[in-house]
Amino acid sequence: METTDAYDGLECVDCGARFDPEEGTHRCDDCGGILDPTYDYDAVDLDRETLAARPFDSMWRYEELLPFAREAAVTMDEGATPLVECPDLADELGVGRVLIKDEGRNPTGTFKDRGQTVATTAAVGHGASDVALASAGNAGQAAAAYAGRADLDAHVFLPARAGFTTKAMVNVHGGDLTVVGGRIGDAGAAYEEAVEEHDDWYPVQTFVTPYRHEGKKTMLYEIVEQLDWEVPDAIVYPTGGGVGLVGMHKGATEFRDLGLIDEVPALYAAQATGCAPIVDAFEAGRDVHEPVEHPDTICGGIEIPDPGASPWILEALRESDGGAVATDDDEILDAAIAVAEREGIEMAPTCAAAASGAWELADRGEFDGDETVVLLNTGAGNKEADVLRSHLMGQGI
Repeated sequence: METTDAYDGLECVDCGARFDPEEGTHRCDDCGGILDPTYDYDAVDLDRETLAARPFDSMWRYEELLPFAREAAVTMDEGATPLVECPDLADELGVGRVLIKDEGRNPTGTFKDRGQTVATTAAVGHGASDVALASAGNAGQAAAAYAGRADLDAHVFLPARAGFTTKAMVNVHGGDLTVVGGRIGDAGAAYEEAVEEHDDWYPVQTFVTPYRHEGKKTMLYEIVEQLDWEVPDAIVYPTGGGVGLVGMHKGATEFRDLGLIDEVPALYAAQATGCAPIVDAFEAGRDVHEPVEHPDTICGGIEIPDPGASPWILEALRESDGGAVATDDDEILDAAIAVAEREGIEMAPTCAAAASGAWELADRGEFDGDETVVLLNTGAGNKEADVLRSHLMGQGI
């Protein structure tokens, strides 16, 4: 396995146990906790001038702060997505600037590619022949795509409610697709049963592999560099499992500790009211969520009733002086359509929770009026155009 100079292993976020990157692959052997890649930051030689001299062509331009060398990566030049100025939205929210980080421009149309490029690179480095995961949809498509590029077999478990596009593209990329009746929990149970029967399958499941959140921290790196090293006042993120939120908080902390930025942006988790375990826990002052017994939202990508990393997510929100907000499905779909109409950017229904959440935060008086607010559009709107069109038809349009 070809690792970078500063990468020095994996650390359990629960018990602190440490593992060599050659041997550690997934959860902690001691307590079953989530593993997080760690670095010798004294060995990281990276400054603004060095980055300015590099092409803005891929998230792997930050390889000093990633586990694996760029030349070893299974990559399709993911990342380097645009940060789009949205003046009309800024006027509506009553803030100085609103920008949308448009992750729909990634190879398979979502930010899931950032996690899968690193996770698949790890799988290749560990000699895997097969990767496997359960997903609400987009991560399964990304896993199949990167597995195909790496000449691995992908086994993807999706709930029946996953969109047609993601189901179809798993097959198009050569993946072995299992559609499971019910919701994401049912797909997860089928995946776990299959993994028990196939010990040669290499899991690339959220927070089972240590590497998906590691890839997503590069969104933060890009945002601050695209803002000429000015840290945004707030980043609003559509939150299900919270992988990108945890990753961005880690990325901001790394950049701050390396002296590249002076502060960490306030991070806000945006959820749907029909499935808002992080919002409920944050507002109640709890350190861990309570599972949602009957989730009910059309936003399947954030319908995660039992997010396993909630203590880590809540810690990121509080340490960054951010918050959490939930809005109704109709408000989320209205926000997706409003962004498309006024700014031209296509947000998938799930992703538009960030826009709807930002409007709600503004209505609550969370912003003073001169802030720079970044919304994460985690996936392209054409992934679920039928949902948005149906919403318009329901309004007689």
